[in-house]
Amino acid sequence: MNIFQRGQRSLFGEILDWMLTPLLLLVPVSIGVTWLVAQGIANAPFDRALEYNVQTLATLVTVQGQQVRFYLPQPSRDILRADDSDRVYYQVRTAEGDVLGGDADLPLPPEDEPPTDERVFMRDERMRNELVRVAYTWVQPALPGSGLVLVQVAETRTKQKVLATEIIKGVLLPQFAILPLAILLIWLALVRGIKPLSVLEDRIRERNPDDLSPLDDSGVPVEVAPLVMSVNGLLTRLQDSIATQKRFLADAAHQLKTPLAGLRMQADLAQREGANADELKQSLKQIGRASVRATHTVNQLLALARAEGTGASISRQPCDLARLTIEVVREAVPRAIEKHIDIGYDGLEAGAKGVMLQGNLTLLKELVRNLVDNALNYTPSTADRPGVITARVLADPFGRVLMLQVEDNGPGIAMHERALVFEPFYRVLGNEADGSGLGLPIVREIANQHGARVTLDDAHPGKQPPGTCFSVRFDTGA
Repeated sequence: MNIFQRGQRSLFGEILDWMLTPLLLLVPVSIGVTWLVAQGIANAPFDRALEYNVQTLATLVTVQGQQVRFYLPQPSRDILRADDSDRVYYQVRTAEGDVLGGDADLPLPPEDEPPTDERVFMRDERMRNELVRVAYTWVQPALPGSGLVLVQVAETRTKQKVLATEIIKGVLLPQFAILPLAILLIWLALVRGIKPLSVLEDRIRERNPDDLSPLDDSGVPVEVAPLVMSVNGLLTRLQDSIATQKRFLADAAHQLKTPLAGLRMQADLAQREGANADELKQSLKQIGRASVRATHTVNQLLALARAEGTGASISRQPCDLARLTIEVVREAVPRAIEKHIDIGYDGLEAGAKGVMLQGNLTLLKELVRNLVDNALNYTPSTADRPGVITARVLADPFGRVLMLQVEDNGPGIAMHERALVFEPFYRVLGNEADGSGLGLPIVREIANQHGARVTLDDAHPGKQPPGTCFSVRFDTGA
């Protein structure tokens, strides 16, 4: 039963429905209960009067000459039948069925009810097509061997009905008068109860579009506080997302400015008058390098934005970290050969015990690729003294730990710079290697998304050069 049916659900209407519907359904129940109670109240005094009358008639059953007699004087008979509203019937009957006095057609008690003296019973019957209330008892005459004598007094129920009707009117009429007042009070209480929601709505509506500060939950009800907290959490995440987007745009504009300027300058040089073939070739070569650098920077920026913006919603699946690492190392072999770098994999084989973890396949491969690219970029190498890069995957099945390591024999990273290299666009001073300064921040962000920890140590402590070893520790425990 929907009192307030609307196309869109209304909290006010729904609460009012749930409060008024039971109230209105209880009205007929209240009427029925009141009617039953009124009937009981109305019957009580008339039942007592019938009980008194049947007891009085029972005293008139006597024994005369070895016979049971019943005599009701005429004045008493007139008093018994003197009611103007109801008709009174009585009957005195012996155990043999002889009627000693009264109305012979008064119905008998139920046959399955055994006669019992000294108790008065009540029942409802129909007498001459009218509903009557009957009081009856059995009397044991002072005559040896005689059976119990039935004494009954019946009365129609006009006065009981009138009294019951008056009781019902007296009880129900005030209820019908109070019901509209109760509905009004419920309405006013609901209006006052949901007023804080309206106030909260007004506060949100009046906000500036760029105002993402948390909502004040000090004045809201306890039931609404979780909703406000959820909205504040959403606003915080939205603010972080917008800040990430702004930072991405600023970083992209800043980082692309240099290679684009180089492209424009080389294009101008190639177009100048009097340029010979060698100069044109050199300009085109510089344009190619600048375009490669710009492409790499854009890809790194997109990877960082993807890692930062994914959050807790990344899709996860079982990933073989050893297989991913081996694939990345194989992809890096041509570039390593070009730079005279000895690159290899030394660790657990793909499919070995303990190398599986729940993660995002694309992001994990990006993490490994950035560590390997970082090592390729910053490991000095010549044909006489080739650089060495080793990637490995180690597992501790008892400690439920899976570790990825990428180490090189480069110059290493000074202690005071180890925290800075994970910041976007930071590059170690004095290094001319190509790079955007985004690889390690991408590694850290992806590791955070997978609950992993990245550490940086010397690959060969106490030796020169010390090299660098990046370790990513994954917790694979349940």
